[in-house]
Amino acid sequence: MPAQGKHRRTKSVSLSRGIAAVTTGGAVLALPVLGATTASATPAHSVAAEKAVAPVSVTAQVNSVTKAAPAKHSVVAGETLSKIAREYSVSGGWKKLYEGNRKAIGENPNLIHPGIKLTIGAKAAAPSDAKAGKAGKAAAPTAGRAATAERADRSERTAAAPVAQAAPVAAAPATYSNDLDGWIKESLAIMAERGIPGSYEGIHRNIIRESSGNPNAINNWDSNAVKGTPSKGLLQVIDPTFQAYHVPGTSTDSYDPVANITAACNYAADRYGSIDNVFGAY
Repeated sequence: MPAQGKHRRTKSVSLSRGIAAVTTGGAVLALPVLGATTASATPAHSVAAEKAVAPVSVTAQVNSVTKAAPAKHSVVAGETLSKIAREYSVSGGWKKLYEGNRKAIGENPNLIHPGIKLTIGAKAAAPSDAKAGKAGKAAAPTAGRAATAERADRSERTAAAPVAQAAPVAAAPATYSNDLDGWIKESLAIMAERGIPGSYEGIHRNIIRESSGNPNAINNWDSNAVKGTPSKGLLQVIDPTFQAYHVPGTSTDSYDPVANITAACNYAADRYGSIDNVFGAY
């Protein structure tokens, strides 16, 4: 049998225990071991990291709020525009902050009074009323000159362009009835164009006496008929007279009512001054 206790395995002391006790002269000293030191260092690092990260997170939140909507800041004693711009991370620094709050601060950006309300993220102040008025006055003459030039140009174009004349409306051709009344009226219209005198009454009166209104009437018994030139038509005109006083534009047929009337009236105007002056054989 092996001797008791001679080769007994020594138990290793775990370093994970929190405290090792050492006896020196009856006094007990508590010494931290390596494992405890390492364990305590880890929390310390985490706290420091949190402290280091915290300002970054706050700044990000401020930037987010600044971008989302303008913030308000009440100036306190000792503050400067540069300090406030840095605190809110204003893009463009104190100059941008001053431009957005110039009306509240005044003309001196180095002098800001406690209690002034600043808008962080405000747009640059609009130009003063005086400047705006000057700009408006400057623009007004320009607009006026442009309008005047346009009117002048339009007037020039109007003066240069020929005035369009309305095309004369073509008169509808007159229509006449195919009877004694229509024949007389049509003959009067042609006579007016040619300057041949005569009236409706004078023509009608002589027609009734000569032919009773029959356009095909012919006299085969008088002296003219004996000579071979009988009187024909409404106003009983012989062929030589009809041909001599025929009115251009009318028929060359002596029996045609309108041609017969106009030729007879043309002859009467030359011989008696007008058909109105004829009261018997002519």
